[in-house]
Amino acid sequence: MYINKIKVPQTTSTNALLADYEQESTDEVTVVTTDYQTAGRGQGGNSWESERGKNLLFSVLIHPTAVVPTRQFTISMAVATAIATVLRKYMPQQPVTVKWPNDIYVSDNKICGILIETTIKGGELKDCIIGVGLNVNQRQFLSDAPNPVSIAQLTGHDTNRDILLDELIATMITNINRLASRSGMAEVKAEYHELLYKKGVTAKYKDCDGIFEAQISHVEDTGMLIVTDNNGNNRSYAFKEIEFITDNRI
Repeated sequence: MYINKIKVPQTTSTNALLADYEQESTDEVTVVTTDYQTAGRGQGGNSWESERGKNLLFSVLIHPTAVVPTRQFTISMAVATAIATVLRKYMPQQPVTVKWPNDIYVSDNKICGILIETTIKGGELKDCIIGVGLNVNQRQFLSDAPNPVSIAQLTGHDTNRDILLDELIATMITNINRLASRSGMAEVKAEYHELLYKKGVTAKYKDCDGIFEAQISHVEDTGMLIVTDNNGNNRSYAFKEIEFITDNRI
């Protein structure tokens, strides 16, 4: 497997740049990084604030043909678990978790967003673009985002972005490759569930019918979140159908 790294000073978004990129071989993993995005995107069309040259903004183009389309959310599990695992090494005293579907949190604050876009052709996953925005050395956030945080804010010092990027890419690729086997996929799913934000605790949530209390049960391979309410009923939600309620109004 060949990893092709491309660095651009500025772009609209690294995901958009890779969408038009033609690889020389399907064995190639292409990584595009930038110091600044003019139109960085998050889940659901949300924007992503990032001070120029302070954070990690990158996208990875892979071809995970071993993963069937109906289980493509396991790629999200693998990527989120990889990033959380690396961040726990950098911040061993901090409670790093994965907030469903794939945001990376420290306590009740968001440190990383992930946007995964896939192309299906002939019944299999042809292309998968994994976009990552990770707050690294930014000390102040000016947007109206409710709860951003960075590694620098939590540790009190800057982090070498190049070294961190290499660790993230290597761990992501390793985790995605594990999905090719049944045992590897089971391990990734177990690790994802172990890292889930609010897993195992009764918390407040909001859906179209109002606020209720429940515990997270599990996340299906399709990405559906299953919670069990105080009456013992299982409720199933797709992205944007349920809101996590905390003091920060996440």
